[in-house]
Amino acid sequence: MIPAPKRAHWSAAGHTALDRDTALEARPGTEGVARWLRATVGAATGLPFPERGDGANRVVLGIDPELPPEGYRLVNDDGPCLIEGGDAAGVFYGAQTFRQLLRPDAFRRAPVSPLGWDVPQIAVEDSPRFGWRGLMLDVSRHFTPKDGVLRYLDLMAAHKLNVFHFHLTDDQGWRIEIRKYPRLTEVGSWRARTKFGHRASPLWEEKPHGGFYTQDDIREIVAYAAERHITVVPEIDVPGHSQAAIAAYPELGNTDVIDTTSLTVWDSWGISANVLAPTDNTLRFYEGVFEELLELFPSEFVHIGGDECLKDQWKRSPAAQARIAELGVGDEDGLQSWFIRHFDTWLTARGRRLIGWDEILEGGLAEGAAVSSWRGYAGGIAAARSGHDVVMCPEQHVYLDHRQAPGEDEPVPIGYVRTLEDVYRFDPVPPQLTSAEAVHVLGTQANLWTEVMEDHARVDYQAFPRLAAFAEVAWSVLPAPAERDFADFERRMAVHYRRLDALGVGYRPPAGPLPWQRRPGVLGRPIEGAPPNR
Repeated sequence: MIPAPKRAHWSAAGHTALDRDTALEARPGTEGVARWLRATVGAATGLPFPERGDGANRVVLGIDPELPPEGYRLVNDDGPCLIEGGDAAGVFYGAQTFRQLLRPDAFRRAPVSPLGWDVPQIAVEDSPRFGWRGLMLDVSRHFTPKDGVLRYLDLMAAHKLNVFHFHLTDDQGWRIEIRKYPRLTEVGSWRARTKFGHRASPLWEEKPHGGFYTQDDIREIVAYAAERHITVVPEIDVPGHSQAAIAAYPELGNTDVIDTTSLTVWDSWGISANVLAPTDNTLRFYEGVFEELLELFPSEFVHIGGDECLKDQWKRSPAAQARIAELGVGDEDGLQSWFIRHFDTWLTARGRRLIGWDEILEGGLAEGAAVSSWRGYAGGIAAARSGHDVVMCPEQHVYLDHRQAPGEDEPVPIGYVRTLEDVYRFDPVPPQLTSAEAVHVLGTQANLWTEVMEDHARVDYQAFPRLAAFAEVAWSVLPAPAERDFADFERRMAVHYRRLDALGVGYRPPAGPLPWQRRPGVLGRPIEGAPPNR
């Protein structure tokens, strides 16, 4: 099983057969899980799982409030197979384990074999280590159509991940319909061409790239995620990473420094110097954006980015300098902090919480804000010690766009080598934190930045199998990193690869990339040596 459960043992020596008479009994609060089981396991096995049945030939779903939130108990012995959870989410995760106890063909969409189905007689009791077990998907650099997003929600659910961080805006594209500001998608969702490879590459894909999600698409994604007990956390990046928005509405930029009407959606990678102007007009504009966003996403947290905001234009802008003096914030870092604090206050007044990348620490952390600690552990440590909640996602450990092995065969190699074993030995809670400080670590998140992932096959290759290792880190209570049994994890992965095959995941094989997974001649940016563990 992946992720590994807390406790599992054989309840008897045999197996229980499933057949067309095997009933699926959903007790109150578990009806959604029953629908999911019939739609997935029912489709793969060809079994109808009728609602009513007699005797032991049943799978029974129920809620046991004595179990912890998201925790579950699965017992299959001589009686009915019982899957109980502390809540509906726990029952759902127990159902995911039930699916893994079947052979890998249970992960297909239709039956492929005349063989019968059985479940080992086993008892499992399990609950997660962290409440935030996240995956971030960047759909701005390369757009993922709606069906691809739904597919990744299914892959997350299969690995018991429960937070989908949806990176919707950046310099290279605006991906969500905002009805008040239609040019955000009419102009901001398309770029004329795209850099192929790292930004230093001489190669270009000379065709338009883009796309966006309508508000009904977003509603569908959020509902689909909720059925799988996944919370969707949207990200609208401010005040940096905003060139696509400025291209659509030039008045949002620093018009006293550059001709913002000449800007287009950026076609290359890196950090754009074109950032939002710190004006009341900009604040009102983005309040309008967030008003529509809150109607679509019920999540507690809203991510506002806050990272990599170059201050060069603010330093040269008389209007920005006048704003610094007016507000008494001292410098450009203080101006960014003011910007973030404004939206922290705005979101708090509407019952939501702001979360941003760890640059929001610069100039003073907004009260009540949480931090996505990406530049290592340091930002998360500082935030936790200040009493702020943290999601640990340090780039040197869980940025899955980083290459998986040394050598020329790795496609468009970016960053440090982060192997499957490296990810498996990651721990989200740094030893520098006391137990009282560590409670502020909400959990952890793996990030998929898609500059060099032009399609779903490239995303699959970078995500898997490392996302399976990450899922175990996020869910399971593991020994200290150096003491973890990676050989046992590899043994379990041998079966899990067959599940990924059934799901159609184009993962990196253990022996290295297949010929069609390589990108010979496409420039990356590998960094040699071990990454800093800061």
